[in-house]
Amino acid sequence: MNSFMSKDKTNNSQSSRLSFRDLQHQIEDFRQKRDDLNKKTKDFINALQDIEIEINNTLKIAKEKYRKKRDYWNDKVKKLKEKKIEYKNLLDNFIGEKNKIQKSTDDGKVSKIFVSIKQIERKIDNLERKIETENLNIAEENAIIDNIRKLAEMKQEYLAEQINSDLFKLERKIEIVKINLSKIYEQLNKWSNKSQENHAKMQDLFQRVYALKEKKKRMEEELIENKKAADHYHGQFLKLMNQRRKISKGKRPYYASKKPLKKYTPSTKKNELLKKLKQDKLEKALEKQKAGKKLNLYEARLILEKSKG
Repeated sequence: MNSFMSKDKTNNSQSSRLSFRDLQHQIEDFRQKRDDLNKKTKDFINALQDIEIEINNTLKIAKEKYRKKRDYWNDKVKKLKEKKIEYKNLLDNFIGEKNKIQKSTDDGKVSKIFVSIKQIERKIDNLERKIETENLNIAEENAIIDNIRKLAEMKQEYLAEQINSDLFKLERKIEIVKINLSKIYEQLNKWSNKSQENHAKMQDLFQRVYALKEKKKRMEEELIENKKAADHYHGQFLKLMNQRRKISKGKRPYYASKKPLKKYTPSTKKNELLKKLKQDKLEKALEKQKAGKKLNLYEARLILEKSKG
């Protein structure tokens, strides 16, 4: 920026020695540079508006879609964890009651019944496997079937003796609680994964917003610099126009046969936006300075301009 200003100062010092034609060429050059920069300013503003829309849309999706879904699954996980604790406590109580009953049972009679039933079931399984795997004649197979029938009857007798016992009832309760706990763990894993998936998608969108805000910040700084350059060239353009009027004075009215030159007036809305952007940047720079944080070159220049003003 300083380089083009220094060149323009050199050009200004030489402009008084320029011919009318050369002066006209220089006027057109400044006019073109000003117009090109104004077009670029307009492009910057349009791009900033697009970025702002994208930021708002991305935030809306992150908050209203993925954060809501994450919170929904987190709430379900929380309630299920409370239920898990409830079932674990219930299981511990049942196991404690079972242990008391087993210790108080005469000669471990009930425990022996449980052992006997398990042994009978293993014997039946072995005999059934023997029929399936071995090459037996009819007499041998019938004998095994008779043994299986007798063992099954013994099992039923044990069960009949056991079924009304407190220990048997507790065993059934323990079995049911364990099944429910297994289902809870399975569901917890499933719902936790859903929560994590939505949280990850939300975080990705927040990262996207952060990147867009950084891009917007850089573009705002470039916009302000671009506007400064456009204003500079417009000022040079006006100076040369005045010089041309002085040169042409006495010869002929420069605009006698032409429509009056339309005065260049920057858009009020555009100027207000640029002024606001610059003020926001200045306030942030002053906050950083007050906090003892390192300023970048642009922020330092803003503070310097403020102090000079």
